[in-house]
Amino acid sequence: METTKRITASAKAVEVAYNLFLLVIGAAFCAVAINGILIPHNFLAGGFTGLALFIHYHFPYLPVSLLLLFFNVPVFVAGWAFVGRRFFFYSLVGALTFTAAIEFVQVQVPVHDAIVAVLLAGIINGIGAGITLRSFGSPGGLAVLSVIVFKKFSVKLGTTVLAFNAFVVACGAYLFGLDVAIYTLIFIFVTSKTVDLVVTGLSQRKSVMIVSERWEDIKRFILEDIERGVTVLEAHGGYNERDDKVLYTVITFSELTRLKHEVRHLDPTAFLVVSETLEVMGQRIGNQPHW
Repeated sequence: METTKRITASAKAVEVAYNLFLLVIGAAFCAVAINGILIPHNFLAGGFTGLALFIHYHFPYLPVSLLLLFFNVPVFVAGWAFVGRRFFFYSLVGALTFTAAIEFVQVQVPVHDAIVAVLLAGIINGIGAGITLRSFGSPGGLAVLSVIVFKKFSVKLGTTVLAFNAFVVACGAYLFGLDVAIYTLIFIFVTSKTVDLVVTGLSQRKSVMIVSERWEDIKRFILEDIERGVTVLEAHGGYNERDDKVLYTVITFSELTRLKHEVRHLDPTAFLVVSETLEVMGQRIGNQPHW
C-alpha cells in the first residue's frame, strides 16, 4: 500500500513538473515574439495581449506585463465559479508565468521587413501558445474568459475569441491605420495555424467510415494492428438495394496512412470517408479539453 502511494505521489509530481515546464517554455516563446518583434514594430496582437499593447502604445509608462496582470485579475475571480479547478490553477500559474516572461524576457530579434517580422512573430507566438495549451492550463486572459462565456451563455469559444479580436483590430485600424490592422490579422492567422500544428500535430483525430465487402478483414486490421476500437453499423445500399456493413472508427492522423494503405490493399473498390473531429471523448483516443 505504501509503495503504491509513493508511486502515485511520484507520478503526480512528475505530471505537475512537466506541466509547469510547458507553461514556462511556452511563456518564454510568447515573450520573445512580443518584446522582440511586436513592440519594436508597433504591431498589435489578439486577445488581452493586443489590448495591453494598444494601451501601452498610448501610455508607454504603463508596462505590458502590468496591464496583463490587471486584466487577468477580474477574469480569474469570475473564473473560479465556472472553470474546472485543475484548469483554473494551471491557468493562474500560466498567467503569472506569462506576465513574468513579458517583464523579464527581453530578446531582440533582428528582423526589419514588416511582412517577415509579422510572419516570424506569428510563428514564434504560435509555438509558445501551442506549448502552453499542451499543458493542463492556459496563459489566462482570453482563454479563461472564453470558457466562462461558454459555461455561462453557451457561446462557442471561437465566437468569443473572434469578437474580442475583431474589437482589437477595429481599434487598431481606427487609431493606427489600416496597415497595422492588416499586420495584426496576419499575426493572428499565423499564430492560430501554428497553434493547431503544435497542439494537434500528428496526433490529430480523424473519424473514418468504410464500406467494403472485406469489412471483416479491415475490422481485424483496425483492432489488432492499429489497436483502435471500431463500430460495425448495419446499412442498406440505396443504389444496389443490398445490405452492407459500415465500419466506423476514430484514429490519429499518423495512423490514417496505414489504414488507407491496408484498405486499398484488401479492397481497391472500398468506399472510405475521412472526416475532421472537433473533440473526442474516450479512453486512449480522447482529446477533450482540460477545463
